[in-house]
Amino acid sequence: MKGNIKIWMPVMMAVVLVMGIQMGMLLSGGDKISFGANGKPSTMDEVLSYITAKYVDTVNLASVKQKGIEALLLQLDPHSVFIPYQRLQEVNQQMHGSFEGVGIEFFPVFDTATVVNVIQGGPSSQAGIKKGDKIVTVNDVNVAGKNYADDSIKGKLKGTGGTKVKVGVKRRGTSEIKYFTIIRGKIPLSSVTASYMIDAEIGYIKMERFSETTEDEMHSALNRLKESGMKKLILDLRGNGGGVLDIAVDIADEFLSEKKLVVYTVGRVYPKKEYYTGKTGLFETGEMCLLIDDESASASEILAGALQDYDRATIVGRRSFGKGLVQEQYTLSDSSGLRLTIARYFTPSGRSIQKSYKDGTENYYHDLLNRYGNGELTNKDSIKLTDTTKYYTESGKVVYGGGGIVPDVFVSVDTTLFGANIPGLSQTLIQQAAYQFAINYSRVFTAIDIKHIEPVLKINFSELNPVQKKQLLYQLESLSARMLKDENEYFRFLNNSDNDVLKAVEMLKN
Repeated sequence: MKGNIKIWMPVMMAVVLVMGIQMGMLLSGGDKISFGANGKPSTMDEVLSYITAKYVDTVNLASVKQKGIEALLLQLDPHSVFIPYQRLQEVNQQMHGSFEGVGIEFFPVFDTATVVNVIQGGPSSQAGIKKGDKIVTVNDVNVAGKNYADDSIKGKLKGTGGTKVKVGVKRRGTSEIKYFTIIRGKIPLSSVTASYMIDAEIGYIKMERFSETTEDEMHSALNRLKESGMKKLILDLRGNGGGVLDIAVDIADEFLSEKKLVVYTVGRVYPKKEYYTGKTGLFETGEMCLLIDDESASASEILAGALQDYDRATIVGRRSFGKGLVQEQYTLSDSSGLRLTIARYFTPSGRSIQKSYKDGTENYYHDLLNRYGNGELTNKDSIKLTDTTKYYTESGKVVYGGGGIVPDVFVSVDTTLFGANIPGLSQTLIQQAAYQFAINYSRVFTAIDIKHIEPVLKINFSELNPVQKKQLLYQLESLSARMLKDENEYFRFLNNSDNDVLKAVEMLKN
């Protein structure tokens, strides 16, 4: 009990402070204390006044205010959050599906940011930046070296559309630094990052998020695949943390017939609201497998729950995150944001898939680690949900709520791929070496050939066991394919060793 008091005391004090601050009870600078109906200041007002007037050190009120708000929201649920104005634009860009910048992706390879993707037609592409270029300066400031953070480089490259940024790169085959002036522009933030045909009948779509552009992207991907002969589909939502609820309904509309309930929400001050399909979708009848894992959350779970409840798709993978709360975002007077939980959502069968947060936010997010520790990632029988109520799909199959979407077909994580023990090499160094190999490979060869890749494993990674060696081989192939071509080729090779994808393919072929 004493331990709990020690933990919560700073939180309670912070809540007291922020409530006082929010009410404007500042003593310094001529501000006056406001009084209640009985003519006396509240205890919170008095505490804040004494701190401001008498505390031994100068108090950063802005910092206290932010920490206090964050502590206050922690008493509600893990998804009600305060967003400082410095981050609000970035958060909104995720929802809008675009941002302003230069249009490249980079990865740190041996202490230097190396370009691994250039968006075609974007500002960097037009300026002449190429895959494999190593970024060494931004606006004549050195950004190469182990002490330079990725986020700092991103911050220097991002900026308002129409503004210029000077980038210095080192390119293989040249000793001098080449300088490019890039005019920043609007960069699309793709939701559908890959869509290709696995074979003559099975299509594959990888969807990373639910934003304002997702419906159009999905529509285009489905049209392209159908024109290529797609009759069956694998929709990959692994790692998709969600996004806009309405977009999840729009995507479900592509796979369900008209007038189907997709999801409904209920809040304390918001009446029950039901969301239905309303159009003829592009893929309402073909066989489907939908892939999920423990990072599939929110809108991903809305879509997975609806398709599972109507027996429209076979859910493959591992239990999803378990977020069944709906947030509404408000812009505050100082341009910061408040994302507040205002309702719970329920799948068509009536399931709430929200996992428990009664033990606090820290334990809530540690749940993902606990799943690994209790064996859930390798054994479906280890899954424990908090709602034992039986719900039924359209065909009468029993499903449960209280902790995410449980897949119809469980695929365990291959633990033999964990913890490769290579003397002197960390996993980060292995990944950097893999990227460097892919960059070099793309400059020498025009197609992927395993005979050019296998010798690397024999020479540099002899300590790997056979399974790990095979996995790394696929990684080298996929990264090389990405450098040579695009994301579709990257996922095409990556999925050759992906157990979830292979299981889905097996099911769709039977």
